[in-house]
Parts: sequence; structure tokens; C-alpha cells
Amino acid sequence: MTASPPFQTRRGAIAAGLIISALTGAGAEARPSGEDPSQGITGGPDDWAFLVGRWKVQHRRLKERLVGSTQWEDFAGTCVNWPLLDGQGNVDDNVLELPGGTYRGVGVRAFNSQTRQWSIWWIDSRLATIDPPVRGGFKDGVGTFLGDDVHKGQPVTVRFRWSELTAKTAKWDQAFSTDGGKTWETNWLMWFTRAPA
Repeated sequence: MTASPPFQTRRGAIAAGLIISALTGAGAEARPSGEDPSQGITGGPDDWAFLVGRWKVQHRRLKERLVGSTQWEDFAGTCVNWPLLDGQGNVDDNVLELPGGTYRGVGVRAFNSQTRQWSIWWIDSRLATIDPPVRGGFKDGVGTFLGDDVHKGQPVTVRFRWSELTAKTAKWDQAFSTDGGKTWETNWLMWFTRAPA
């Protein structure tokens, strides 16, 4: 018996529903603060082809954010990504093996063909909520995505960045800014290594 393509499974249908819901929800066209991620980016259905498949992930996360901390924690994880909507969307299922306990998270991405930007939403299994999206695209092999959020009551600009992309490796980092993108504190890094099929 062969496995069904992800979009034909219940999991794939739920992910597609999340993308459609997010795209039609309030604020779907809001532009993030700080630098304009649309300057010089390219966008298209093939942007995330590098991420499709199974990955081992090494995480490095700042223990406390926006307090000047220099203490980090390292932990492992996994990621499985698959495309949806004929490349106009994709989703990944992540396992994060934190020292305090393992949890899951889902990344959902959708492409707007008019703005040629991607939107990315994060769903944390511990909270059962969808974080505000970050938006942007790729330029010279680096993906930059920005959005507005709140951290412990303080408004922040959030930046996701994808870099060092190869067929077998990738790097992701997250940073916060409290001054509209003038300065950044990187608080999370992830190194991806492709897992055997």
C-alpha cells in the first residue's frame, strides 16, 4: 500500500484549511513595521523547494529575551515539510526537544501572487494559538520575513531569516527589535540537516 500525497490526507487537508483561513482572516494584508521586506525580493512557488522532506534540527535558543541575556540552551528536534496548493503554500510539522519537555509546532506558509510575498504563521501546540504572521521573500539566496508582535507586553518587530541553503542543509534564525528594525537581538537559531528518506 502506498502513502497518499500529503494534501490528500486529513493532516494535509487541515493544513490547507489553516492557510486559507489565515489568508482570508483580518489583517491579512497588513504590512510589517521596520524595514520593507518587499525591496528587491523575489517570490514564487519554488522558493521553499529546498525545505521539502525530513530534517534533523539542532536548536540554540536564548534563555531570556530582551533583557541582555547571554545564556543559551541547546536542544535537538525534527522537521517534516511538504508542499500544498500546487506550491503556493507549504507546511511543516516540528518536534522540539526542549530540556523542560518536548512539544510540537507547525509552520504554515502561503504565497500572495499579487504582492509576491510569502506569509508565515507559527502554531505552538502548548498554546493552541496562531502567532501573527511575518511576511517577505528571498533575495540572493537569503529569505527575510518581518512582522509585528508583542513579547511580554512589549511591542516588537520579529524577523525570520533563512540562509546557507543547500540540498542537505539550511539555517534559520529569529530576532526581535524594539526600535523598528534599527537594532536586533537574535534569540533563536536552527541548523537543519537532511534526514535519510
